[in-house]
Amino acid sequence: MRIIDLRGKRLTRAEMLAAMPRAEMGTDEATELVQPILDDVRARGAAALRDFEEKFDHVRPEHLRVPAEAMTAALEELDPGVRAAIEESVRRSRAVAASQVPEDFHTDLAPGARVAERWIPVQRVGLYVPGGKAVYPSSVIMNAVPAQAAGVESLAVATPPKTADGLPDKTILATCAILGVDEVYAVGGAQAIAMFAYGAKGTEPQDGDVLCEPVDKITGPGNIFVATAKRMVSGLVGIDAVAGPTEIAIIADGGANPEYLAADLIGQAEHDELAGSVLITDSEQIAVRTQESLDRRVPRTKHAERVATSLTGRQSGIILTDGLDQSIDAANAYAAEHLEIQTADPDAVVARIRNAGAIFRGPYSPVPLGDYMSGSNHVLPTSGTARFAAGLGVHTFMKPVEVIEYDEEGLKALAARINTFAVSEDLPAHGESVLTRFVEDPYDKATLDRQEAEAGLK
Repeated sequence: MRIIDLRGKRLTRAEMLAAMPRAEMGTDEATELVQPILDDVRARGAAALRDFEEKFDHVRPEHLRVPAEAMTAALEELDPGVRAAIEESVRRSRAVAASQVPEDFHTDLAPGARVAERWIPVQRVGLYVPGGKAVYPSSVIMNAVPAQAAGVESLAVATPPKTADGLPDKTILATCAILGVDEVYAVGGAQAIAMFAYGAKGTEPQDGDVLCEPVDKITGPGNIFVATAKRMVSGLVGIDAVAGPTEIAIIADGGANPEYLAADLIGQAEHDELAGSVLITDSEQIAVRTQESLDRRVPRTKHAERVATSLTGRQSGIILTDGLDQSIDAANAYAAEHLEIQTADPDAVVARIRNAGAIFRGPYSPVPLGDYMSGSNHVLPTSGTARFAAGLGVHTFMKPVEVIEYDEEGLKALAARINTFAVSEDLPAHGESVLTRFVEDPYDKATLDRQEAEAGLK
């Protein structure tokens, strides 16, 4: 891994941000490839979806919407050990999600003057589950569980077909069955995002007149084409984020275990050649020993070539710092999707972290725990967006809506002031709207002061 040496440097905020290793997103380059896909699905519906599945996933699904019996069969055939692991993940995720549900509240400002806030679930959500270099039943859990806890009434899952008969991976189907999600589509890539955003009419008898109704929000990770498609339909529908390659940063001091550090860096690099793995340490000895451990471990892991490409890429590196303060500054500038803290006093470091998708405290809270079974959510902000964005949660699937509840007394106490404010903005009709409720003729400006006084507004 390359070394980024910050020792002895006093960097401005801009210089610190620029020093961080990053992968290139490249969504602009993908736009010209994605736009025709969006347009074709919008125009031709299921016919276009089948054409794109044949082109990109090399299978032409007979059933774009997965039949119920296929999901039942997948659950029945699921390995008992895998099922137990999935069910435990679901149990823990549901426990955390239930605690995240926000409560309605109200504020009484004066007699007859109340502002309340309701949390309303998004009505229909499309959940995308990738199926490229790996299979991700965990992503089904991370998307569906908080949506269900939020009270979303209509959930649809799209994931690429993986079998010769045009169906998705059976473990993904079984996970949907465990969660009670029965609307699942064998559709991947940008075409799945188009289907969710625009809906898709049916073109064969098994599709029905409407294959898929449009959704209100799309969530879930995906490759560059999925990310680009989400960005392009954003505004027509809501999205969780335009996700970049996955990433880990680890703050480690001289007491950290370099074998743990190396294993955790490799675990993240396994995802993708563009995955970012970053070690931030004030110990040159830890840096050296971690690199030595990487040299031993990488050739022995299954996806060694992918891991090596990721660890030696421009998006990965070892950041050397003058001390823990600079390590924390670097971590806040990097704003990692996953931030591990392996230091002598992890609580003191946690308290100073401002930017991270999720924080993994201590040597026995590695990122894969969060990927599968900690109860936390693994859909997290990438590419430094943790500076202003949060990970997926119940809040992702809910909207706070204010309810303004003023009675006659409450409005009367403010009517004259509202009119004064409105006139100052040259929006007199705003004030006239309020005054109409209390004076005879708010448009007669010559007598308005008298009318307000007689109405008890002044």
